[in-house]
Amino acid sequence: METLDKLIVEWGVASQTLAGEVESGDKHVVRIFPHGALLAAMDGLGHGEEAAAAANMAVKFLQTSENESVISLLKRCHERLRSTRGVVISLAAFNAVDETMTWIGVGNVEGILLQADPAVNPGYEYLTLRSGVVGTRLPLLHAAIIPVKRGDTLIFATDGIRTEFAQRLVRGGGPQQMADGILAQYAKGTDD
Repeated sequence: METLDKLIVEWGVASQTLAGEVESGDKHVVRIFPHGALLAAMDGLGHGEEAAAAANMAVKFLQTSENESVISLLKRCHERLRSTRGVVISLAAFNAVDETMTWIGVGNVEGILLQADPAVNPGYEYLTLRSGVVGTRLPLLHAAIIPVKRGDTLIFATDGIRTEFAQRLVRGGGPQQMADGILAQYAKGTDD
């Protein structure tokens, strides 16, 4: 049985703090498990210290949680964040055995899966987002399971990135190069 530590899992993150703020409210989590991985991107509501505190609490929870379903993780994270202003978040759990990704999003952290197989049409999948805020207003949760293959690329982007980035993605280069390029070209400059 193949495990992810034998596979290549590459990832990149690019972020910036809003001018005048000390810390960004945009955070990420990457956890590798024996037969999968959990990836998350979150944005604390607003910006500044309180947004960062909410996002940091979500990061800590996800980094120390058990390997469980994305729905269960969001429900438990919601309970942990009730004392904060909350976060919007998108999660993806990869299963190397089944070659699937289960993903879910609450709020407005966009998710796009670029499929490496040129025979797949249209070559991308968009995450369906549910309106709500983890910590204050959790919606009815629906996760989607989709097949993934080696070479597929998952991109999460918070609302600090202009949405048109998704229509103009250039494939190629590594994940860090892609993340840096998206931030450089599509950062709004008015948010983390």
